Amino acid sequence: MSTSDVRTPDAPLTLEQAPARTLGLGESLGLWANLGVSVLLPVAAVFVVLPGRPLWVTVAAIVVGAVVGATLLGLVAAAGARESVPGMVLLRGLLGRRTSWLPTAFNLVQCVGWATFEIVVIAEATARVLDAPRWPFVVAAGVLATAMALRPLGVVRVLARYAVWAALAAVVHLFVGVLREPLPPIEGGGATSFWTAADIVIALPVSWLPLAADYTRHARSARAAGVGSAVGYGLATVVMFVLGVLALAAYGAAGFDVIDALLAVPLGAVAVLVLVSVELDEAFANLYSTAVSAQNVVARLDRRVLAVAVGALATLLALSFDIAAYEPFLFLIGAVFVPLAGVLILTYWTTPRGRWDTSDTAPARPLLLLPWLAGFVAYQLTLPTYFPGPGAGWTAWWAARQADLGIDPANGWSASLVGLAVAVVLTLPVVLTGRRRAALR
Repeated sequence: MSTSDVRTPDAPLTLEQAPARTLGLGESLGLWANLGVSVLLPVAAVFVVLPGRPLWVTVAAIVVGAVVGATLLGLVAAAGARESVPGMVLLRGLLGRRTSWLPTAFNLVQCVGWATFEIVVIAEATARVLDAPRWPFVVAAGVLATAMALRPLGVVRVLARYAVWAALAAVVHLFVGVLREPLPPIEGGGATSFWTAADIVIALPVSWLPLAADYTRHARSARAAGVGSAVGYGLATVVMFVLGVLALAAYGAAGFDVIDALLAVPLGAVAVLVLVSVELDEAFANLYSTAVSAQNVVARLDRRVLAVAVGALATLLALSFDIAAYEPFLFLIGAVFVPLAGVLILTYWTTPRGRWDTSDTAPARPLLLLPWLAGFVAYQLTLPTYFPGPGAGWTAWWAARQADLGIDPANGWSASLVGLAVAVVLTLPVVLTGRRRAALR
């Protein structure tokens, strides 16, 4: 690392300090492309596959889902860059300071959960490749991710300049290996319709919506932040999901899952290890964003202390918790932020520049909680979040409400788009009323 890199200012330690504006378009593209290169995406490809349909139909659903999700991500990321504030502080302008603590609480749970999940995935994949016990890799991944969260902008520069190329080389190698095999139609798959397949893809960029501004507040312009996040993450999402689908087509007939299929590629183990090492950026990002989100409640908290505490917690959870049972709850939390994104995007981009209040005295706007709640209800009525075991009552209750309203459980609609549309439509009159009142003053 050069002397100039060492002297470059990093992220502020508290919310009271101004953020450094050091990320250009290239660095934003590199950061978000890196965040999009995740082993989770090809593994999740089995839920995107439309069984018995031509591969191009599944690929089309992936592209549509990535475009929708990445567009939402880019709009929120650009807003964070314009206001120079983290994601949860940006919501003060929407809901008011104290009311913004509600989505902050959801985001804290989501970030800790996803950080734990990422550490588990890194450790599980590494242990599988090396045929070794999992727990040492859990500890190593937790320690490394926590260390990265202590100096986030320095890590971002390394990711944008170097790690993205290692990830690209590994992905290209795996694509070449998979494409050398015959690619018959896939008979098994988890998607029941084009739009339910797209919905799975939409969920990945949307999961970053509450976190996006934590990084784009350091961008030099809203354009660099919006384009960098949307294009970088959108392209990576398409590439990684398509890789998983092609791997299933090439090796699925032999009974392989996606990881087995990638390992079957010549030198596939090396490429998978490269991708697993790159996966650390997702864990680091969630740890850092947990710390920054907490500062929305107490601005003086030092993010370094918070990052160490959260990193230790996520590592302990990864060692002892059945994260597979927690995954449905994480998707439920994601469903919370889809309609909230619609409310935020419409309200923010129709507000005159300079009028978005993110101060400690930002007034409460409780009316905007209603379209957010309505969007969440619409999401669950379209496709209830599935909980097995003790949480099955949640799924059963929403399925009963579907029956009461005559909604076909196999409707094939995108829950994300339905929830988003309901939230936006109900936000519009609130925004128009507010503008009329402001004009009369």
